Amino acid sequence: MTQTHEFTADESAAGERIDRWLAGLLAPVTRNRVKAMIEGGALLRDGAPHTDPSYRLRGGETVTLTPPPVEDAEPKAQDIPLNVLFEDEYLIVLDKPAGMVVHPAAGNWSGTLVNALLHHCAGSLSGIGGVARPGIVHRLDKETSGVMVVAKSDEAHQGLTTLWQAHDVERAYLAICHGSPRPAVGTIELPLARAGGDKRKQAVTDWENPAGREAITHFKRLEAYGTGRAKLPGDSVASLIECRLETGRTHQIRVHMSHVGHPLVGDPVYGRTGLAGLRPEDEAAERALGVVSKFRRQALHAAILGFAHPITGEDLRFETEPPKDFAKLRAALAAL
Repeated sequence: MTQTHEFTADESAAGERIDRWLAGLLAPVTRNRVKAMIEGGALLRDGAPHTDPSYRLRGGETVTLTPPPVEDAEPKAQDIPLNVLFEDEYLIVLDKPAGMVVHPAAGNWSGTLVNALLHHCAGSLSGIGGVARPGIVHRLDKETSGVMVVAKSDEAHQGLTTLWQAHDVERAYLAICHGSPRPAVGTIELPLARAGGDKRKQAVTDWENPAGREAITHFKRLEAYGTGRAKLPGDSVASLIECRLETGRTHQIRVHMSHVGHPLVGDPVYGRTGLAGLRPEDEAAERALGVVSKFRRQALHAAILGFAHPITGEDLRFETEPPKDFAKLRAALAAL
């Protein structure tokens, strides 16, 4: 049921924008949301309709705000199994499988994580911006597996957004890349921008490019595979690396690692086929090459996600193992 709010502006509010004043009284509802409601006809000022969010109060006005009822989201609910790691009335944490798109878009209007959440959370979504939908704060690429958190309420959504904007979140990914990064521990700090006219690709750009966005990836080599089999002495055919993000740009890990010469195994956009320098000279090499040829996605898994609960303040941390195809690839490479 929609709750009506009535306030009287005292003299101290004189000169303040009406949307800003109301947002302060209705926290955690955002100013943008209040502005949209005013423009949509949800506000009465001294009993008369008022649609100007920039109006400056004189003091003494009585305003009545009746938020519109929560509307159904356009995506349709679908009964799709989810691997839920944690859930309360404010948020849900889950382990997204590879192959699942997060949000409906052209070419993927169904079968997405949002479709699944609309079914799973039916009746428990209090509305994000006035719409009954899950609040997506961060995304994983379709073919990237791993831990994600999604808001179920406007308040939680705003809290999580603040954490992400402040980079106050622990995010660690496991990836298998070509070759062996040197040094074994390092930081890639290179801005990213859209690659030419291709909306689907990102590329490293220079700092002077106004379209470039800061991107920082910390990496650490955990395991090296096929040492001695690669073309260069002392190099490895592939490596298991951990990547920790300070920023969360589109395809950030994939682009950064490719730029420094170590693209992720299986990456169809930024990677390469096969394993450079590895020849089918024995059973282990033949098996590794066979597994790699069938691995048709980037070898990337969001393994760790840690953050403070946006409502309770509780420290939450989740860690998941990579899926079976990733584990099979790792085992085949480890046998080299």
